[in-house]
Amino acid sequence: MMKKLLTAATALLLLGPLTSFAQIGKVYDNLTLPSKILKSERKYAIYLPPDYETSGRSYPVLYLLHGAGDDQTGWVQFGEVLNITDKAIADGTATPMIIVMPDANTGRRGYFNDVKGDWNYEDFFFKELIPFVEKKYRTKADKRSRAVAGLSMGGGGTFVYALHHPEMFSSACPLSAAVGPFSLEDAKKALVRNNPDVDDSAVTSYYNRQSVLALVNNMPDDQKKAVRWYIDCGDDDFLYEGNALVHIAMRKKEVPHEYRVRDGGHTWTYWRGSLPKVLGFVSDAFHQF
Repeated sequence: MMKKLLTAATALLLLGPLTSFAQIGKVYDNLTLPSKILKSERKYAIYLPPDYETSGRSYPVLYLLHGAGDDQTGWVQFGEVLNITDKAIADGTATPMIIVMPDANTGRRGYFNDVKGDWNYEDFFFKELIPFVEKKYRTKADKRSRAVAGLSMGGGGTFVYALHHPEMFSSACPLSAAVGPFSLEDAKKALVRNNPDVDDSAVTSYYNRQSVLALVNNMPDDQKKAVRWYIDCGDDDFLYEGNALVHIAMRKKEVPHEYRVRDGGHTWTYWRGSLPKVLGFVSDAFHQF
């Protein structure tokens, strides 16, 4: 009898690690896709949920954007996306999803099309990256199953992408976002620094298309509820002003949104604290309808 009990106990010990292992997602952080628009191989990282290889079903997608100075590995290395997402899925606070983290640090830094039209990263994102992801991976390729989030420079990308393409995303979660120029004069100062020969019409076009404040103030009424917004910025963050101004503009424009100010600054400690809330927020949209 004792021998049988020991055998059973041994079997449980052996099965335990296998059971735990089955609940772990996978991250690949050095993948590439070809880009004709950017004339280069572009790197990206991806998180695949724990049951991706065994379920055969399709998943919603979160596009998660890094900040200036990082690349596609930022959310993997410093943001702990694997551990945090695995835990959220295991806890039932997030639905299983694919998370795509593109590199916006190679060649030129940033998520937007260049004012001179010779480096069109935003075009790459929508015309090449998203179609590539939806062809290569088992994704649910519809608006309600896509979300976008990001920090700092990537928070600015989150704002602009969802404001430019509200038909593409159910939710958008900018964190500690760089919201672009506050005024036309600010836009001119920023552009002239690197493009001394830029003309006034290009400055105006750039401001209206890249300033989050301008995009919110010019938002058509029928788009006010097109995207679910979760905006989060620390009370000690140096980008607090832009985020607060966008919050106020959205309130005045009657754009529904969640606005959170927590204790903290422009740090990975803050953003690691934000990520579980982002995963829960986007999951609410993935579950709706």
